[in-house]
Amino acid sequence: MRKFTSVNELVNTLKPEDPVYCIRPNSVKKSVELFKNNFPGKVLYAVKTNPNEKIIKIIIDNGIENFDVASINEVKLIRKIDSKAKIYFMHTIKGRESIKEAYYQYNVKDFALDTKDELLKILESTNNAKDLNLYVRVSISNEHAEIDLSRKFGASPSEALGLLRLCKEHGKKVGLSFHVGSQCMHKISFSKGIAEIGKIIKKTKIVPDVINVGGGFPAIYPDLTPEPLENYLEEIKKSLKNLKLEKMPEIFCEPGRALVAESGSTIVKVLLKKKQKLYINDGTYGSLFDAGVPNFVLPTKMITNGRVVSKKLTTFNFYGPTCDSLDYMKGPFLLPNNIKEGDYIEIGQLGAYGTTFRTKFNGFYSDNICQVDDKPILSMYDRKDKFDYLVA
Repeated sequence: MRKFTSVNELVNTLKPEDPVYCIRPNSVKKSVELFKNNFPGKVLYAVKTNPNEKIIKIIIDNGIENFDVASINEVKLIRKIDSKAKIYFMHTIKGRESIKEAYYQYNVKDFALDTKDELLKILESTNNAKDLNLYVRVSISNEHAEIDLSRKFGASPSEALGLLRLCKEHGKKVGLSFHVGSQCMHKISFSKGIAEIGKIIKKTKIVPDVINVGGGFPAIYPDLTPEPLENYLEEIKKSLKNLKLEKMPEIFCEPGRALVAESGSTIVKVLLKKKQKLYINDGTYGSLFDAGVPNFVLPTKMITNGRVVSKKLTTFNFYGPTCDSLDYMKGPFLLPNNIKEGDYIEIGQLGAYGTTFRTKFNGFYSDNICQVDDKPILSMYDRKDKFDYLVA
């Protein structure tokens, strides 16, 4: 992997015709340190967010050795990188062969579920193993999240009562978990989730070995400015204390976006300008899925390379390189008015899901990945004025 001091140096050196994905190790280090220093328990990295081997090694090197996985291939990936890492299979719907292979070949003992059928599947696939750690995922409101996960996953609080009792019978350890939804914009969601867990504990009189508050911790975007992450973590601590348990269970969290979003960006080239439409060489079938389907407004910066740039800013829509009209990113993306064909743009906050969703549709695909050491366009740690990042 080639290394550059900045995206400017990268563009000046490579003058790339295809998109270039950038990795910033220093950004990962900062976010990992924040969680390690402020979260009152074990931090599990959600591998789905960014399974790039370089990123995972950076995460491990900075002290996180626990991983939330959703598939047998993610299990294999983590084992390939670190044979001693602790793996938690937290997807609540798994194939029997995946459960069996994870347990018998990769020493995975921790499994999440949200139905009785899934519990039976886990027990049958492991031949009723006595060393299983079972986590009941409870569905809670995702009202403050940009992406709602509660419609697909989680047992209702009333269903969770029976599931917890069953898991207590069959598991070596039991846990209760929830997820506030992706990119949660209000810390109160975590306190509500923990309060729901408290009600289940009170009704069943079962204090779980683990309370898992899940993921959903937010990153910063031009139109989404959450409170500092420290505030979320303090809210979690306060809410756990309010449970007034005689002995506090072990506490887990599963951050993904908050750990890696700032660490990644994509350098794209303008292919055509049509008034306020910019046609670029990457799109929703590449690293910009988040800008298309869920319509995240990603931070953008024109890379000037010494060219005179207009001080007048204009909002643009982006169109990707494929022949599909769905390859469209509404934005709005704010850039200098005189941007033109051949100019380069850096698009930020793509450390989360940027490389994960790439396809080879229409033959457009780039796996050119470089390391850069400059700061990300936007940061939870260094909040700039709204327009400071537009030109470099």
